[in-house]
Amino acid sequence: MFAGLRDERVDVGEVELRVRHGGAGPAVLLVHGHPRTGATWHQVAPRLVERGFTVVCPDMRGYGQSSCAPVLPQHSQQSKRAVAGDLLALMRGLGHEEFAVAGHDRGALVALRLALDHPAAVTRLAALDGIPITEHLSRVNARFAHDWYHWFFFAQPDKPERAILADPDAWYSATAEHMGPEAFAEFRAAIHDPDTVRAMLEDYRAGLGVDREHEETDRAAGRVVRCPTLVLWSSRDDLEDLHGDPVRIWRDWAPDVRGHAIESGHHMAEENPADLARALAGFLS
Repeated sequence: MFAGLRDERVDVGEVELRVRHGGAGPAVLLVHGHPRTGATWHQVAPRLVERGFTVVCPDMRGYGQSSCAPVLPQHSQQSKRAVAGDLLALMRGLGHEEFAVAGHDRGALVALRLALDHPAAVTRLAALDGIPITEHLSRVNARFAHDWYHWFFFAQPDKPERAILADPDAWYSATAEHMGPEAFAEFRAAIHDPDTVRAMLEDYRAGLGVDREHEETDRAAGRVVRCPTLVLWSSRDDLEDLHGDPVRIWRDWAPDVRGHAIESGHHMAEENPADLARALAGFLS
């Protein structure tokens, strides 16, 4: 994986991040989702390098091989604001004062927070298979509660860790054939590590609390994303079925927005990397 890219550990203050990076040209930060690692981008990153971009693929704090932060009140150590701060420090440490960011799933929420909190740094935003937390919560109905029950289960204390760690491979189903053998090995190591599982759950606990509050503050202040924004969603996932056109939802958060579906299941970077890389490169160019 990631042939020709550097594989490093970078101290960003509170935590140390594992990051693969390389290429030449405008910088693109690629942020994975739950329960993946930066390895999810291993078929997308080389395509972007070939198209003239520098790519940066970290494991978020608490995920993969990045270190975990001590648990704080309100789970704020795993807030999207804290994770975005890590990634801003990472990009600056690698010499990128300005950069585009693309985030998938939970990574889309981190990418949004980066664009809102650090507009001078983020030149373009791509949100993949995600909408703001408050937009989900304002649309909760019986189907959402049934299909996305994990949002509310993961927010409970202790029991989710016990359930997942009793049989991580059954809880997080994936295959080496689907992901690629090296990415799958990283994934399995992460979901079998109790500290990593706890940190990934803390992501959801922060989501329903402090992250929600941050978004509510943004909306009350009229704060929006200033840069051009691309929204992509998987055609064989349920985001559009649940909530309707994601572009329409994002328009309240990012006035300069466009988007479309990608033919894929939820993990589009692994299932259709060619179309995803093509869409990202076209937008970023």
